[in-house]
Amino acid sequence: MITVRAGGSLRLFVPIRGRPTPEVKWGKAEGEINEAAQIDITSSFTSLIIENVNRFDSGKYNLTLENASGTKSAFISVRVLDTPDAPANFRVKEITKNSVTLTWEPPLLDGGAKIKNYIVEKRESTRKVYSAVVTCNKMTWKIEPLQEGSNFFFRVLAENEHGIGLPAETLEPVKISEVPQPPGKVSVVDVTRKSVSLKWEKPEHDGGSRITHYEVEMQAKDQDKWSLCAQVKSLDTVITNLVQGGEYNFRVIAVNDKGKSDPRLLANPVVAKDLAIQPTVRTKLSTYNVQVGQDLKIEARISGHPKPTITWTKDGSVLKQTTRVNVADTAHHTTLTIKDATREDGGMYNIAVANVLGQAEATVEIIILEKPGPPTGPVRIDEVSAESITLSWDPPTYTGGCQISNYVVQKRDTTTTNWVVVSATVARTTLKVSNLKTGAEYQFRIFAENRYGKSYGIDSDPVLAQYPFKEPGPPGTPFVSAFTKESMVVEWHKPRKEKNRKPVPTMQWFKGDVEVENSARAEIKNTDFKAILVVKDAIRIDGGQYTLHLTNVAGTKSVSFNVRVLDRPGPPEGPFTVSGVTCEKCSLSWLPPKHDGGSSISYYIIQKRETSRLAWTVVSGDCGATMFKVTKLLKGNEYIFRVMAVNKYGVGEPLESAPVIMRNPFVPPGPPKEIEVTNIARDSMTVCWTRPETDGGSEIVGYIVEKRDRAGVRWTKCNKRRVTDLRFRVTGLTEDHEYEFRLTAENAAGVGQPSPPTVYYKACDPTFKPGPPTNAHLSTTQAWSH
Repeated sequence: MITVRAGGSLRLFVPIRGRPTPEVKWGKAEGEINEAAQIDITSSFTSLIIENVNRFDSGKYNLTLENASGTKSAFISVRVLDTPDAPANFRVKEITKNSVTLTWEPPLLDGGAKIKNYIVEKRESTRKVYSAVVTCNKMTWKIEPLQEGSNFFFRVLAENEHGIGLPAETLEPVKISEVPQPPGKVSVVDVTRKSVSLKWEKPEHDGGSRITHYEVEMQAKDQDKWSLCAQVKSLDTVITNLVQGGEYNFRVIAVNDKGKSDPRLLANPVVAKDLAIQPTVRTKLSTYNVQVGQDLKIEARISGHPKPTITWTKDGSVLKQTTRVNVADTAHHTTLTIKDATREDGGMYNIAVANVLGQAEATVEIIILEKPGPPTGPVRIDEVSAESITLSWDPPTYTGGCQISNYVVQKRDTTTTNWVVVSATVARTTLKVSNLKTGAEYQFRIFAENRYGKSYGIDSDPVLAQYPFKEPGPPGTPFVSAFTKESMVVEWHKPRKEKNRKPVPTMQWFKGDVEVENSARAEIKNTDFKAILVVKDAIRIDGGQYTLHLTNVAGTKSVSFNVRVLDRPGPPEGPFTVSGVTCEKCSLSWLPPKHDGGSSISYYIIQKRETSRLAWTVVSGDCGATMFKVTKLLKGNEYIFRVMAVNKYGVGEPLESAPVIMRNPFVPPGPPKEIEVTNIARDSMTVCWTRPETDGGSEIVGYIVEKRDRAGVRWTKCNKRRVTDLRFRVTGLTEDHEYEFRLTAENAAGVGQPSPPTVYYKACDPTFKPGPPTNAHLSTTQAWSH
């Protein structure tokens, strides 16, 4: 046995002899002799010299001499004192969601000294430096706890008295995960004579690794074998091609990159036949209350097979769906959603469901809570005196969905415009108003009130606070009808009776519902026997219906007059609606003018202007309808539109729209999801992802891939052309640099928010254990001399 320290020189010198001179061969029992070895052979000796030896030079060296007389062999054992070789057969024995168990065997070369212990180390795939886990004497070790879902490299090194040897390490990162738990409850959604629809719940734990798919297996009755019938990524599937009347068992298995979970069995066997269930419909409540302006959602549970048809009606008519009111149906529910509830949404709603077995109905009432409608008129004047007036009215026809709490009564002297509260807590529909001024004319206004507010008011006709009679006229001229020397009989006639129009009625002029009062242009000249209204310098708005009201204690009389003033038309009626807005066009609509100027409308003139400018531009000078589509607008600009009616007397006043910005009715998409990096090489990587959860209302037209070097701060775009696939090969990377990636989706509205960045990935070629040599060839070289 020859012992040499690592780094020293090994010199083997062996004398030889034989006739004829023997052929000399050096060899090594385990492996090949170091290529740097110097072998010298003469007729009397042979030598082998190796400089700077290491642990691999240890072993048994064989020397063989051969000539025509025979063969002789000898061996020399050499031990090199060095650190040990890497442990043998290093492998990962077991992986759980938070631990890894490693095993190994002693090194083939122990460095000429006993192995003292082993050092176990770990390294996260995103880091460069290993950290020590334990120093142990065993050849197996369980490392815990580890971060679930993380990737680690592991290595183990042997140590002897000469130092720490070479490491044995995992070539690929080890993901800390295990097979997932079984899926949750498996249930049957639907059954037909040839198919079964199944659904199931996610496993409570995915084992620390994303579930790649689910396997659905099927077992026919009286058979022991389970057969794979579906592989899906979703939590439901439809199994087809079943035999009608056949009985089947089903089970579901979750699969991740570590393997398959235990199966979850469907509770009961399924018979392949068409189900027939009479439809039913149930609602949680029969009455729903909602305040004006708030949202309401009514959900009804539906059952039945085949799936029943669902029809919503309101007050006996099919429910019309709008942007505010819509119905959404699922397999087991139907939902009515009302946004910004209005008074018109109240009423009786009916849900009818039907299939081949029959039909069912459910009725719900929606009560809209808001302030009530005005009291029902007219306001009645029940009693009039010089100091008081008694009023009465009827309750509102619309109570606002709740009880009327009180009425508010106001009064106004017709010589002023100020209203004064008489009483704000009137509980009944009648009130005696006292403390009035004799001879003054009053008007009364009445409001209904509930807990949600006060209604609009209704006004009474003006009424004079006076007795329903007046002082008598003068008696007739006295005359002496008889006389004596001591007396005379004086007689006279009674005052004359007024036969008609007594007392003299009050006269009021109205234009529409508005009372006409004396002004600079309107002059009222009423006498006891004549009513005259003079309007000076008439203009278009003076046209319309005029009404003369005559009132006294005997009753009321009204006479109406229609007046037409020939003039240019008034402005078109609103609302001036701007709809269908995109980045370059929109649609306008309006109503004809309330006043046509006494002549039919010939056409409309439409103009536009940008809000940043003052000048108006004509869009159309001869529009014959009350709608128009405007095109060739500039994206992002804000416009105001106006429309003017034209008749034979000229162009009317304009109706302007609210400012509107030209932009598409959709938004940029959300960030892509589930970004993975694969096929890592020294100058390229492949980035894969899934579609965003929302496309922003417009189809996604492409993706932008960006990278950032760990040593840099700026993101760099990787793709020069638009990427439409869900994967992209990033090239031009710098070897041994670490990169992170992020993705951005793009639609017609623009580029969305970027995804969160990935972890850093190192640009390097993957390493693998070498395979065994193949196709070995042996050759010899011979030389001789004369």
